[in-house]
Amino acid sequence: MDGSLPELGDLEREVMQLVWEHNPVTAETVREKLSRPLKESTVRTVLRRLEEKGYTTHTVDGRTYVYTAAEPRARVAAKAVQRIVDWFCDGSVEEVLVGMVDNAMLDQRQLQMLADQIAAARKDKSPVKPVRRSTGGRK
Repeated sequence: MDGSLPELGDLEREVMQLVWEHNPVTAETVREKLSRPLKESTVRTVLRRLEEKGYTTHTVDGRTYVYTAAEPRARVAAKAVQRIVDWFCDGSVEEVLVGMVDNAMLDQRQLQMLADQIAAARKDKSPVKPVRRSTGGRK
């Protein structure tokens, strides 16, 4: 998967969230968990399109296609954020983070968690692991 993933529509986004949550997943499982009723053939079409776009892959178990995410959610999200940073801020992550702080999107605790992760990643020279957002914080 490269850095130029195509945009997703609302239904594709919802299906991808289910793929990440229930990885691996069948079209029937996705259909059962969707917020709106859809035919299984429609869900299969969406999953096939997601595979064509590079978001999923599949294996075959008997006659059933079993879908998995081609990349973890955090990596796909990071690529999407990178496109936004490049588009609006000429590649300046700092400008985006300052804007998030200025608009109260990140509180002091979240900033400290980010600082701690960055420090640990520099020390270990390993990638920064994603932080799970607590349900009590801002969304």
